[in-house]
Amino acid sequence: MTLAVVMSRALDGFDAPEVRVEVHLANGLPSFTLVGLADTEVKESRERVRAALAQSGFAFPHNRRITVNLAPADLPKESGRFDLPIALGLLAALGTIDAARLDHFEFAGELSLAGELRPVRGALALGLAARRSANRRTLVLPAQSAQWAARVPGLDVRSATHLLQVVQSLLPAADGQPTTELPPAASADPAAIAVLPDLSDVQGQSAARRALEVAAAGAHSLLLVGPPGSGKSMLAQRLASLLPPMTDDEALSSAALLGLARAGAPDIDRFGQRPVRAPHHSASAVALVGGGSPPRPGEISLAHGGVLFLDELPEFARSALEALREPLESGRITISRAGRQAQFPARFQLVAAMNPCPCGWLGAPGGTGKPCRCTPDAVARYQARLSGPLIDRIDIVVEVPALRPGELLRQPAAEPSERVAARVAVARRWQADRQGCPNGELDAAALARDADIDAGALQFLQTAGERLGWSARAVHRVLKVARTVADLAGCQRIGVAHVAESVQYRRALAL
Repeated sequence: MTLAVVMSRALDGFDAPEVRVEVHLANGLPSFTLVGLADTEVKESRERVRAALAQSGFAFPHNRRITVNLAPADLPKESGRFDLPIALGLLAALGTIDAARLDHFEFAGELSLAGELRPVRGALALGLAARRSANRRTLVLPAQSAQWAARVPGLDVRSATHLLQVVQSLLPAADGQPTTELPPAASADPAAIAVLPDLSDVQGQSAARRALEVAAAGAHSLLLVGPPGSGKSMLAQRLASLLPPMTDDEALSSAALLGLARAGAPDIDRFGQRPVRAPHHSASAVALVGGGSPPRPGEISLAHGGVLFLDELPEFARSALEALREPLESGRITISRAGRQAQFPARFQLVAAMNPCPCGWLGAPGGTGKPCRCTPDAVARYQARLSGPLIDRIDIVVEVPALRPGELLRQPAAEPSERVAARVAVARRWQADRQGCPNGELDAAALARDADIDAGALQFLQTAGERLGWSARAVHRVLKVARTVADLAGCQRIGVAHVAESVQYRRALAL
C-alpha cells in the first residue's frame, strides 16, 4: 500500500476541526514534502518523525518520494501535534501496521527524537470537538494530555507514552486482532480545591459587602470606587468565594481555554474552581481580549466562568478598556486577522476598582489619609478616562469609603462567605428555574418577560431614569439589578424598595 490516511485535529480558536493526514509513497527522487497550509512547527516534523522512526527500530523510506497532505488545505495547522499521525501514516503506507484499523482512531502527539510522546496544547478542546463529531472515534493522545481529554464524558480516550506503544497496538495479527491494546486514559484527579479568601476578613463596608452579594447573586459587573486602603481589592478578591460551584460544562470549558493558552495541560488544582484573573494595568488590548498568530485566548476568555478583576481601572489603556465592550454584552470575543478568524467564549464577571481622583483621596474623611488637592478639572479628566459606553455596561457602581482607625478596630465580626454564598445560591436557583440564566445575562426581550415589576416601582424607575439622564441600556441594567435584589429578598415581584436600592448602585461617578 502506498497511500494511508490518518485522522487528527487542528486548533482553530476554541474549536478543533478534523484534519485528514494523507501520506503517499512514490518512486522518484527521494524527498519529503509536507503540504496543506502547515506552519513552520509542522514542517519541522519531518526531522522529528525521521529520527523517531529510526530510534524506534523502523526503516525510514529514504529512497522514496514522500508526500504528506494535511486536509483541508485552507485550514492553518500549527504545533507538533501532527508528528504522531504522520509517523503512523508512513508506517501504514509501508505496510508495517494495519491501515484498516486507523479508521477507528484519531491521533495527536508531538514526538521526541527518541520516539517519546510529548503533551500537546489544547487536549480538552480536542476532546470536546471529538465528542461533538458525527463520526466519533477513539482519541489517542500522550499520557499527560489524555488524562485531561478523558474528563470529557462519553469519549473513549487512550493514552501512550512512546511511538512503539502505539505501533504495537496497530500491528496485524493472525486472528485479525491487535496484539496489544492501548490502556484507557484515566482522568486527572484534581487536588484539593484551594481555600478562597473569606469575606469575613473585610471589616465594615456594609454597603460594599451588600453590593458584592448582589453582584454575585445576579452575575452583575461591579465597579468599586474609593481611596487607597479602603478595602476595594480585598472585596474584589473575595467575590469568587460567593459564587456557586461550576457545572461540569463550565469546568470543562474553563480548563479547555486554559489549555489553549499554554503548552501542555492546565494546572490540575484549578479544575472545577472558578478562575480569577487579575491582569496588571499595563496589559495591552491583545493581552486582554486575545490575539496573535495563531489567535490565542486573552485574559477575558481565561476568566470565562469566573472573575476578571481590573485594579486601577482608569490606568488601563483606553483601547484595552474599549475592547471589553463587546464581550461584556455578548459573552464571547471574535478575533479577526487578515488570514483567519477565531472566536472564544468570554462569559466573565467583571469586577473593577479605581480611585475617585488622581491622588486618590477625594472625599476621604479627616484622619483617614492625605487631603486631596486635585482640581475639579483634574478629577473630571481622570474619571473621563472611562468612557460613557463602558460605564453603561457596568451594572453596579458603589463607593467604598475609607474608615477611621477607631471605626475599623471597633467593628463586630463580619459575616463569612459561607453564609452569604448560601443566599446567593438560593437566588441563582430562582433565576435558573425562571429564565435559565442569571439576571445579568438577560437580553431585552427576556427582561421584559421576566422582570415582573409592579406599577409603583415602574413609575419610580422611569422618574429616576429621566432625572438622572440614563440611557436605555442603563435603565435596563438597573432593572436587572432590581430583579436580583428582589430575588435575594425572596419576592416574586419587583417593588419600589428593590428599585430604590438598585438606583443607588449607579450614583458613585458623575460621568
